[in-house]
Amino acid sequence: MNALLALPVLAVLAGCVTPDQPPQGYATLPPDSVQGAGDPTRAAVLGTSYAFGNPGTLAGNPAAAARAVANYEYLATELPYGPRWRGMNGPIGPLFADGLRELRPAIGIAPNAPAQPVVQSLYAASRAINAGDQAAAERSLSGPIFVNGGAATLQRLANLPPLPRVAAATALAAQELDRQDRLGSPRGSGGDGGGSGGRP
Repeated sequence: MNALLALPVLAVLAGCVTPDQPPQGYATLPPDSVQGAGDPTRAAVLGTSYAFGNPGTLAGNPAAAARAVANYEYLATELPYGPRWRGMNGPIGPLFADGLRELRPAIGIAPNAPAQPVVQSLYAASRAINAGDQAAAERSLSGPIFVNGGAATLQRLANLPPLPRVAAATALAAQELDRQDRLGSPRGSGGDGGGSGGRP
């Protein structure tokens, strides 16, 4: 009888187990995600925390917004699952997953889209905008990943709504990075020269 009573509890606990790999797959950042030999993951944490904590800095700036969204997509795969970041406290994984469920509909990104092509497309759009090539930016954000098409996606990037769950996730990541720096953790400092964080 006790075994039968325990089955629903075990089922609930099983549903709470974090998978070994991100549901949207791993992602890496392109070489131009950070200037010089800096650490791309650190730069992404600090940049997204500032951008989404101060959304006015992204208003009317779809190129910067595209990079911020791409960096968030990367962090949602890296921080909860990359071995380099296992020292982070708090619900990093659930918070970033929750933020992703807020962010993707706001931009018009398909909920089941793999993270890597999302990151690549958003960075390509950002480069095109900065080069003054609106048509190329729209092409970068077309296709099944961006459900509203390129022009509408650019409009959304230029006019992001409030994203409190995204802001909360990135703020916690920045706080944890600062805590690790103060503790002298090697995970929070230094650079690996690439966008794959601490994954082998």
